[in-house]
Amino acid sequence: MASNLWSEDQFSCPVCLELLKDPVTTACGHNYCMGCIKNCWDQTDHTGVYSCPQCRKIFTPRPVLGRNTVLAEVVEKLKKTGLNPPPAQSYAGPGDVSCDVCTGRKFKAVKSCLTCQASYCETHIKPHYERAAFKRHKLINAIGDLEQKLCAEHQKVLEVFCRTDQTCICLLCTQDEHKSHDTVSAEKEKTGKQKQLGETQTEIQQRIQERLKDVEELKQAVESLKRSAYIEIKESEKIFTELIQSIEKIHTEVIELIGANEKAAVNQAEGRMKKLEQEIAELRRRNAELKQLSETEDHIHFLQSFQSLCAPPEAGDLPSITVNTDISFGAVRKAVSELKDHIEDFCKGELVKITTTVNEVAVYSLQAPQPRNRAEFLKSKEKCEEEEEEMKNQPEPRRRNSNDDNRPDMSGCEASTEENKGETEKQEPVNEVAVYSLQAPQPRNRAEFLKYSCQLTLDPNTAYRELCLSEGNRKVTLRGETQRYCNHPERFDRYPQVLCREGLSGTRCYWEIESSGGGAVIGVTYKGISRKGGSRSCALGYNDKSWSLFCSGSSYIASHNNNETAISAPRSPRIGVYLDFNAGTLSFYGVSDTMTLLHRFQTTFTEPLYPGFRLDYHDSPVTIC
Repeated sequence: MASNLWSEDQFSCPVCLELLKDPVTTACGHNYCMGCIKNCWDQTDHTGVYSCPQCRKIFTPRPVLGRNTVLAEVVEKLKKTGLNPPPAQSYAGPGDVSCDVCTGRKFKAVKSCLTCQASYCETHIKPHYERAAFKRHKLINAIGDLEQKLCAEHQKVLEVFCRTDQTCICLLCTQDEHKSHDTVSAEKEKTGKQKQLGETQTEIQQRIQERLKDVEELKQAVESLKRSAYIEIKESEKIFTELIQSIEKIHTEVIELIGANEKAAVNQAEGRMKKLEQEIAELRRRNAELKQLSETEDHIHFLQSFQSLCAPPEAGDLPSITVNTDISFGAVRKAVSELKDHIEDFCKGELVKITTTVNEVAVYSLQAPQPRNRAEFLKSKEKCEEEEEEMKNQPEPRRRNSNDDNRPDMSGCEASTEENKGETEKQEPVNEVAVYSLQAPQPRNRAEFLKYSCQLTLDPNTAYRELCLSEGNRKVTLRGETQRYCNHPERFDRYPQVLCREGLSGTRCYWEIESSGGGAVIGVTYKGISRKGGSRSCALGYNDKSWSLFCSGSSYIASHNNNETAISAPRSPRIGVYLDFNAGTLSFYGVSDTMTLLHRFQTTFTEPLYPGFRLDYHDSPVTIC
């Protein structure tokens, strides 16, 4: 039979590794599919050099190849007699384990023998099933890296698990270094671990179900919120439409009122003008008669007409008229303008109330998960004990006495239990997070910024020893002499910096700073900023915990995490700082007749922020306005 005389490799294309299709033969004697060799040579057309993919013999010019009809007939006969290569999917592909016995193109392995340390395809695994010599060999599904299943020291199959060292070993290891250890067969250990694995899977599946339930509840809450918000939007639009209609009605009434007054006044004036014109006509007529009488030569007629014509004219019934040369409805305009201001002020106040009400709507709350097992309960208990111990180990601040009256304000050195409690409460993470909130509009002028103003005081416990605090701890100046501050772990020992007592979070805050003389740094920081040493990690703006603006002359530099941004703007002795904690924005403004934005940081704040300052020049104070 042909299948016994020939191998399919003899009739396979070296390029595609399949049975030849439209076979051609090159001058060097190698056979290819016509399409495969044409594709190869098409890629080298630009060079004009063509070579055999197997022996690399070069042909110039490009050979003209014809179909090898004899070879094509042989291949067709072989196909009919059953000499077909295994289907393409049985060959080992990327990620597959290949047969260790196959030569040339390897087939995909179906089994691996731990005894032989080899993998076999369907054909080459048959002896393991048919011959008695292979009956005791251990077969597993095909795997790669069989060397990992061998003991590195004895090159024997790993069959035992050492519970003492928690590692897989061979039988020889149990007689040497693992002789006295707790060992079991790998199969037995797997059975035990399988049970533990099942428990873990059950817990994971249970947690998945819990999370799916949470997701579903959250989806329903969001949908309910969307429906509620849609209804409220429609109702609000209806109310605002009615409000606009009311204002338009007032507008119409005011216009009509002005028009009616104008019409009445004009009609009255026109009536009086008509009577005046009639009186003028009558007087002119009498004046003409008197003139005519004065010119007559008939003495008798003169005397007879004189009495009636020279009688004084009758006084008119019109009152005296005073003409207003400055006719204006300014008072009306003033009243309308006051109405506008009143409505705007009222709306702003009501908008704050509305915003507060809307922001109280929370779809879900973030809370620490409840302990589910004893280990988690113990972990929670340990954390509480550590926090209590840390509170106990805090150093007691030195008390102020009467001898300190002439020293800088040292009230920051006193820290009562209630103050510590309040500071702790400030640092508690916010428990409720709203899916969305309706925020009040951004301030547009200084008056609107001042609505968010906050009271700040400098903390003497943080002040560098050459910084002098005054004016109720609202002014700081760099001096040449050391101040008498008590020792405190929060004090900056190398950088001339000081922080405020107040931690700001969860709201909008605005404060203004006056700086005179040389340069100063204005910024905010998390409480965890480094305080000791001269590294830049202690400086405001040069770490990931702080943001700052350096002010000097007519130039500014915004800094965060060692990234600097140079800003050119007119010199402003007063700087406004606006913090929108929830929106993650920190803005610096030059304050004058207008608010000039110098720089804005956009980020996500995760902890309370403490305003702070650094003074680089002596006798150049910084004051919190």
